[in-house]
Amino acid sequence: MNIFFGTDGWRGRLGAVMNEESVTVVAQAFADYINSQGSQAPVAIGYDTRLASSLFARRFAETLSGNGINVLLADKITPTPVLSHAVKHYHCAAGVMITASHNPPEYNGIKFKSTHGGPFSTEETKKVESLLYASPRKHSDERVKQADFLPAYIARLGELIDFDAIRGAALPVLVDSMGGAGTTLLETILRPLGCEVRTIDGTPSENFHGRLAEPIEKNLAPLMEALANGAYALGVATDGDADRVGACLDNGGWLSAQKTILLLVDYLKRVRKVPGGIIKTSSVSDKIRVCFASPGTPIHEVQVGFKYISDVMLQEQIAFGGEESGGFGYGMHLPERDGIFSALMLIEMLSKSGFRRLSDYAADATARLGEIYYDRIDVHYDKPDKNQLLPNLYKRGCANVAGFPVGQVQAFQSSRGIVNGLKFICQGSCRWLLIRSSETEDIIRLYAEGCSNEEVKALLDGGLKEAIGYGL
Repeated sequence: MNIFFGTDGWRGRLGAVMNEESVTVVAQAFADYINSQGSQAPVAIGYDTRLASSLFARRFAETLSGNGINVLLADKITPTPVLSHAVKHYHCAAGVMITASHNPPEYNGIKFKSTHGGPFSTEETKKVESLLYASPRKHSDERVKQADFLPAYIARLGELIDFDAIRGAALPVLVDSMGGAGTTLLETILRPLGCEVRTIDGTPSENFHGRLAEPIEKNLAPLMEALANGAYALGVATDGDADRVGACLDNGGWLSAQKTILLLVDYLKRVRKVPGGIIKTSSVSDKIRVCFASPGTPIHEVQVGFKYISDVMLQEQIAFGGEESGGFGYGMHLPERDGIFSALMLIEMLSKSGFRRLSDYAADATARLGEIYYDRIDVHYDKPDKNQLLPNLYKRGCANVAGFPVGQVQAFQSSRGIVNGLKFICQGSCRWLLIRSSETEDIIRLYAEGCSNEEVKALLDGGLKEAIGYGL
């Protein structure tokens, strides 16, 4: 069986790829890696709501135990950021999360967490991969101890989030957990603060109640419809493992991830006065640079994948790191995405603003910071030459996109050294096209930002034509 790790661990279809045998193969390689490091600290393991997640977590734990490693196994469904916090809080050697994040329910996967709670580095992941099938699998449950990771996590949130401000405003909040690991956690936190809270699909579901558990506009119809009557100040949604967040306006409108990032950075810098730089992935609006770059706030741009944000967070003083998919991290908290923390930060932001509705706050921010013109399209692509599509385009070159001269081309590589992303930076401010090949799905993604909606459409159409010309 061929097992290949991506930027954030390993994912695959349940059954043929992801099964008890393959999970224990990965677990044995992980155990060999941990033992090679000489650490006596435990490993924390969590799991989401997907089919077989709890079983895979148990099998992974038993394999580690069989190799003499102490294991703290979550006693219930656990959001990824809660697991990440547990790794740091309990001084663990590493963490393991059984989840496929926002991927469709027929997938499952494994995320590795380093001692700081953030994702494994590329080097750490490669070492685990190199140990696949290196030794026979061992099993035991003697060193497996169940643990509740939630109390310590919630206590930490109370130290970092301004609960007094949230209590003072007592805003009504609508939550959509999408059947994922977030369950009713936000409701549990907010109700004692006096907020009226209701959770949509807070019951765990193996198939996310028939939706894709990615908190983007097309998947949030239940949340947007429930907000339309104006009874809530805002709506927040978390993905399958609750490390990403999506926000909706009080009137049922969608607040894009790009605008959410702009609002959060503005709040952290202007109101909270958080020191340090800002990290954005290559798919995030250049409006961040235009509005916030200064000697005290350097803007770092990295390729798509939160581990690249995490790498910078571990090396520099960072206030915030964000990616277009709704994954946001905070230097004060963890070098990792946290959808629960981000939802609470949005609620704190609105609570301290004097506004009672997110639509009013967003309109005020747009008047101050300007509009963002951006869009993304995903194209299904399952041909054998998928991994050669962008390397070939890079070799051929592209002088202009939709008539806009290209001033610079940035090439991004996967952990295997294959070009899997090309960013064409066109002349002018906030004008670019990014084409990416997903490592975990049969999808080519195109992103564009321009100075108007018409420019964005032209850039996407132009990018699609370039890609079609080379095999898409």
